[in-house]
Amino acid sequence: MNALKILAGAALALSIAIGGAQAQVLFWSTQARPVEETQKMRSEVLKAFDGEVDYQVAEDGPWLTRLQAELQAGSGTIGVLGGLHGDFSTVGADLVDLSGVDVGGVKLNEAYKKLGMLGTSEQKHLPWMQATFLMAANKQALQYLPAGTDLNTITYDQLIEWAKNIAEKTGSPKFGFPAGPKGLKHRFFEGFLYPSYTGSMVTKFRSAEAETAWNKFKELWQYTNPNSTSYAFMQEPLLTGEVWVAFDHVARLADAFNQKPDEFVAFPAPAGPVGRGYMPVIAGVAIPKTSPDMDKAKALVAYMLKPETQIATLKATNFFPVVDVNLPDDMPASVKAFGQVIATMTGAPDALPALLPTGLGDLGGKFNQVYVDSFERIVLGGQDVRGVLEEQATALKALIDQAKAPCWAPDKPSEGACPVD
Repeated sequence: MNALKILAGAALALSIAIGGAQAQVLFWSTQARPVEETQKMRSEVLKAFDGEVDYQVAEDGPWLTRLQAELQAGSGTIGVLGGLHGDFSTVGADLVDLSGVDVGGVKLNEAYKKLGMLGTSEQKHLPWMQATFLMAANKQALQYLPAGTDLNTITYDQLIEWAKNIAEKTGSPKFGFPAGPKGLKHRFFEGFLYPSYTGSMVTKFRSAEAETAWNKFKELWQYTNPNSTSYAFMQEPLLTGEVWVAFDHVARLADAFNQKPDEFVAFPAPAGPVGRGYMPVIAGVAIPKTSPDMDKAKALVAYMLKPETQIATLKATNFFPVVDVNLPDDMPASVKAFGQVIATMTGAPDALPALLPTGLGDLGGKFNQVYVDSFERIVLGGQDVRGVLEEQATALKALIDQAKAPCWAPDKPSEGACPVD
């Protein structure tokens, strides 16, 4: 009898817990993972939503594992998904069509909306926010710019010459690069260096043009602060003055501009022989077919696209709006500095957008590792460029073939797995 009472009590407690959990919308996201950003998402961005939201973050792998487990079970607690465009590519068939969501007359970025269809006739995810990577410089470095260099149209050759001038004139290398374990170095090689020299991220991985790109980066590395192998967020060495010129994600440069707005200038990524490769970072919101409260989930998706929510998101994460919005005057200094530079870079005649890798599923980390290993072997280890590229191309091809991932921009569309020439 007592055992039955205990079981009944446990069942009641469980049903209350489940009921309470379902009153909240679980927003399961790969974005805004730094603790400060997660807190701001909860306390500032989501506070005006009509209902309770449990904003939870995870690395890409665990995020996908939990989602797939719920999809396989046919039910779950995840209400809304937040992730990068590529995060959704392997689960598209299990996402609800969002084309009927009432966004209240908000004008969304059409190109990003189209991306969110994932090659289908349905709106699998809606754009949520966008960012990219930029260059930043301490104004003290400007006196050493090579003659005739315009920051808005800077090339890799000019950047190398500039870094050399700074190192020689000041007595120490002051270019900085996020090459630490938590740095986003792989995104630089995938989305900036490779496209600028090869017009490709995957297909021309081991080409002669790719060899040139790596040799150029080796030149730049001579004038790079050796502490770069420990850097994760370039705003920190910029603020201390260890580094005068740096590349990083806008969210990882923001504090430098917010703390000392008069000391720094932002500018576009450099151009190479093929164009000005850059990586737009596009995040989206989606709803899995197992979402426990579809109406609340759709209401939350619409809420995330309201102009005032988009502005709050920008303040919390340094990710920019994907809807037409007038930014208020009280925006942080970083927003004012980056907004115009992003517009200049993305609108440049030689702009060459390279999308984040898509279609790789849980192999995304191994894909990134190919570029990291290449960097460590070629630049840090001094190994032969051609030999390393041959070996790494074999690893890259095996990954792409395993994932059966078709090409994405800047590579040309492919039938089946993206070729590695």
